[in-house]
Formats: sequence, structure tokens, C-alpha cells
Amino acid sequence: MINLKINVNGKDHELEVEDSMRLLDILRDELRLTGTKEGCAVGECGACTVIMNGDAVNSCLILASQANNATIETVENLEQDDILSKLQNAFVEEGAIQCGFCTPGMLMSAKALLDKTPHPTEDQIKDALEGNLCRCTGYVPILNAVKKAAK
Repeated sequence: MINLKINVNGKDHELEVEDSMRLLDILRDELRLTGTKEGCAVGECGACTVIMNGDAVNSCLILASQANNATIETVENLEQDDILSKLQNAFVEEGAIQCGFCTPGMLMSAKALLDKTPHPTEDQIKDALEGNLCRCTGYVPILNAVKKAAK
């Protein structure tokens, strides 16, 4: 067991969890933040992407001990006061959401990029999203949405 101190979406949490528990499970099972999805469980699909200490990470690969004292942002933090973020709106407007399973991870990867690089090139967007798989959109609407949010 580990006493985990973690800040998620601006709120401090202290939890006692198994040290082998993944950040993904802590978010979903302990904190009930179910926007983060489990796809492959091996860091290949990006559905579980969150922002940890400013960087996009696959939460299925982060152990509790690695997340101790970390600052985490999940997809639930994008919408504020029932108002979608500029990035979320761009995804809706550009048709970048179809089945929606990859969307939380795509949004968080895009947000991590835009937080560091407010006006990225198309190649920078592609690099930031390369670990996120989507079976529905063909990626063009997603690229367009990130470009639109960057304007």
C-alpha cells in the first residue's frame, strides 16, 4: 500500500492505494473520473491519455508511486461551468467526434500541445497526436479541430 497525494483537476486528494495500481484505475475507480478510457492497457492506443505535470501521458502505464505528488488534468476539467472549452467546441464543429471512445485522449494530447505551443504547425499537431488511435474519423477532422482551436 502507498499513501498517495495527488492533485487532480485542481483538487488535492490523499488516498491509500496498492502501489501497483495504475493511474488509470485510480482516476476511474477511486476518484470516479470515468472520462479517461481504457483501450489497450499497454500504452498503444492513447484512449487513457491525461496531462501529468504538464505532459500528455498514457495513464495505463503510470503506477501509483509515479503519480505521487503529481498534478493531473483529465478530460473532465476541460468543460467549466457547463461550458465546453474552445478545444471541445472545435472537435464538435469539425466532426472530430464520431464513436467518441478516443476523444478524451485526443483532447488531452491536443491540450498538452496547445498549452506549450499555442500556434502549432500541422507537423507538430501530428507529432502530438501520433500515440492516439482513432478508427472512425480518418484523423483529418481531428487535425482540423486542433488547428481551429489554435486560431
